[in-house]
Amino acid sequence: MIDAAPSILVVDDEPSIQRVLRPSLAAAGYQVSLAGTGTDALSQVAHAIPDVILLDLGLPDMDGKDVIASLRSWTVAPIIVLSARHDETERIAALDMGADDYVIKPFQMGELQARVRAALRYRQRRQAGQTTFSVGGLHIDYVQRSVAVSGQPVKLTRKEYDLLRTLAQHAGQVVTHKQLLAAGWGATVTDTQFVRVYIGQLRQKIEQDPSTPRLILTESGIGYRLIGD
Repeated sequence: MIDAAPSILVVDDEPSIQRVLRPSLAAAGYQVSLAGTGTDALSQVAHAIPDVILLDLGLPDMDGKDVIASLRSWTVAPIIVLSARHDETERIAALDMGADDYVIKPFQMGELQARVRAALRYRQRRQAGQTTFSVGGLHIDYVQRSVAVSGQPVKLTRKEYDLLRTLAQHAGQVVTHKQLLAAGWGATVTDTQFVRVYIGQLRQKIEQDPSTPRLILTESGIGYRLIGD
């Protein structure tokens, strides 16, 4: 039996974007559907949940963040925001509301397709209930709560491990400061300096050269991204 090609819903009212994305993604092996409004997008997802949703924030009938909020009330389908809004607060708001990634227009198709592949891997790990994660010499065993780098055990504090696990579970995708604070300290803590300090400690323990990190990458002003597997 041949597995069905992953499905992608493109939610964008710009004909030029639709003309570029539909054939490019189809050529890469995806089934592509289009929606020009938030209302149409919500209707299509209610009918059949796609594997990945590419969502513009500037829709004619509603703000894309409202679409995210609505979708996140009943589906965990990966959402990648595509937007011309460069404002950092917009990016953080969309991610904190439940978007999995954020790509700024104009973008390169190669970068977008890499983000789509990362979102699909995240979806597969979640569905499979994956108990381990490995990338770039880093290995995490979620059951044993153990970490190794190049085969050598690494001792982490509980909070360091919680932050690393959260990054690994969203590998290839940006995780905001707010999301990392919730993972390590709960929703009541808001000082992002806690995250910066612990990410620095993590890098000291798992990076070959902490001054030039290759595993945990900084998304300036927003959060961090663990490289994808």
